[in-house]
Amino acid sequence: MTLLIPEPQRRRKMRRRVTLGSLIATAVWTCVSAAIAGCASPEEISRFVEDYMAPRPTVALGAEGTMVDALCTQGRLAEGMSLHLGPVVGYKAGLTSGPAQDRFGATEPVRGLLYRDMMLEDGAVVPLPWGAVPMVEADLVMEIGDSAVNAALDLQEVMLNIRSVRPFIELPDLALSQGEPMTVETITAMGVGARLGVLGAPIPVEDPAAMTAWLGEMQVELRDAAGTLVSSAPGTAVLGHPAETILWLHGAGVTFKAGDLVSVGSFGPLISPETLQGGATVTYLGLPGDPQVTVRFAPSS
Repeated sequence: MTLLIPEPQRRRKMRRRVTLGSLIATAVWTCVSAAIAGCASPEEISRFVEDYMAPRPTVALGAEGTMVDALCTQGRLAEGMSLHLGPVVGYKAGLTSGPAQDRFGATEPVRGLLYRDMMLEDGAVVPLPWGAVPMVEADLVMEIGDSAVNAALDLQEVMLNIRSVRPFIELPDLALSQGEPMTVETITAMGVGARLGVLGAPIPVEDPAAMTAWLGEMQVELRDAAGTLVSSAPGTAVLGHPAETILWLHGAGVTFKAGDLVSVGSFGPLISPETLQGGATVTYLGLPGDPQVTVRFAPSS
């Protein structure tokens, strides 16, 4: 097995991002503490949360602001969302592929949050629709084993501090009414569409070097409830390697602690659930045992 080792130039770039991330984190803290024009007001936050939980299409947050404003809004929104979805238990990355970034005019991913009560177990039955604009994506979750991951500079150092990896079908909600701007700022402001997700059984990282290789070499397949292949993507589809998400998020200002869950991003396109014949299964060919995770959809009563 061949390990995927980032080039030194890429590592230098990541170290520069850490500095930028620290500045962004400081700016976000400042804007949460003091009113900034581009950060959503309590009334805007309340309206968004009410619409999101209804669920019904809503108005974009952060349409006129900067990315710093968007992260400020995301922090304020998390307070309202946590009242319904439980506390924040981790982080997610979106726009982790070149085509996705091109679609939204992005030059790097976006970051969002995961909440405790959005996490469902393998085989869950989810009412359809579960959101205003529900989608399905093949994803993967990494569980942080040690806060030492914050000092990691390469993939191997990341994997030394990962407790387990878990199959994951994310069920995001794009939320916005037709015609509302879907930009990197509005996607970030609304928390990158976190709604639900289905977790498979944890795969302990007992051999970090081997797991690093398996994650880079795996093939991730999404099939509908009839078994028809809908999408297939390599492990490299997410930033060149799933563990790069940890490095990117830390560089963007996230400080991890043991137990945090990290959704690494989508392997393949977002899929409308109406096309999946009542459910979906994601298989990770190349991980030990070729693990799977499954979700079923049920019409709302």
